[in-house]
Amino acid sequence: MTPTRPPTSQEKFGRHRPLTDRDAHEINRVEELSYDLKIHEVMASHVITTTPDVPMSSVLELLRANRISGVPVVEADKLVGIVSIEDIVRALQSNELTAPVRSYMSAELVTVKTFESIVEALKTFTEKALGRLPVVDENGNLAGIITKGDITRGILLAVQRDYKEEEVRRYRVSHLFEDIISDRTTLVLRYNIKAGDFTHGGNASSHIKRALLRLGADPQLARRCGIAAYEAEMNLIIHTDSGGILKLEVEPHKITLSTTDDGPGIDDIQKVLQPGYSTATDKVREMGFGAGMGLVNIQRCVDKMELDSTLGKGTKLIMRITVPSESLNSKKGEP
Repeated sequence: MTPTRPPTSQEKFGRHRPLTDRDAHEINRVEELSYDLKIHEVMASHVITTTPDVPMSSVLELLRANRISGVPVVEADKLVGIVSIEDIVRALQSNELTAPVRSYMSAELVTVKTFESIVEALKTFTEKALGRLPVVDENGNLAGIITKGDITRGILLAVQRDYKEEEVRRYRVSHLFEDIISDRTTLVLRYNIKAGDFTHGGNASSHIKRALLRLGADPQLARRCGIAAYEAEMNLIIHTDSGGILKLEVEPHKITLSTTDDGPGIDDIQKVLQPGYSTATDKVREMGFGAGMGLVNIQRCVDKMELDSTLGKGTKLIMRITVPSESLNSKKGEP
């Protein structure tokens, strides 16, 4: 009897599945970096390409010489297809290695964007069962190519790069509240989020999570806040006309995240809280966003969520997390 394998992180955090309470507490450093790192940071920017009119035999030699399993097909600086070792095999079976690449290449392209988080690439790898993905920029031009191996190497390098630096900064900042005496002490971080700014999407939530870690927050608490902030930030980018404000308020035993915007408002709040319901445009959906799971994931990560909206006036979202005394400790991180 074949043993049941545990679910992968991609399966646990797939686009069409709400984040469960248990998921939120099992997020590890690799999954955290999947939200933080952008595709352009880990992709291969030096891309070997071919053209539609060269024979398949030339592509075979190209793959063999460079020890790769596929290349993008470019014509007049535009990405028009991708040809892989599987296509070479098909040409061999038909004894047509002299046929042009355009006869065997795949023209139905699945791409990812340079500015997306690598979690989007992981979702696409899982859903499409592909070995490589062309990466395009804001203008749709080929910017690189990414494989699962690129993501693994990028995450390992990121862990090595930031570990010592993060430990030092966390120790310095963890004493922030230690010598402050007041009836109520609150640290407030405020971020202006622009509508449609997918290039910088996720930056604010990444800064929030890093700030909490440097304050000595428990890593799981910081990651819960990071995911809630990410979903709230993307809602401002996707669903508002002119963006809004993302704010973090940290108190000794409470964390409050909130977003405010001045339009267009929500017609039916109960409907938008349903898993899979989204008002995102077709263009946004084509970019891989707007799956209708943002508010659902937020609810799973926070202790209390309040959503208030008026058509034509705007929306306010408040997310509260109770902080156990041991989870935000001024001594945490002390050597």
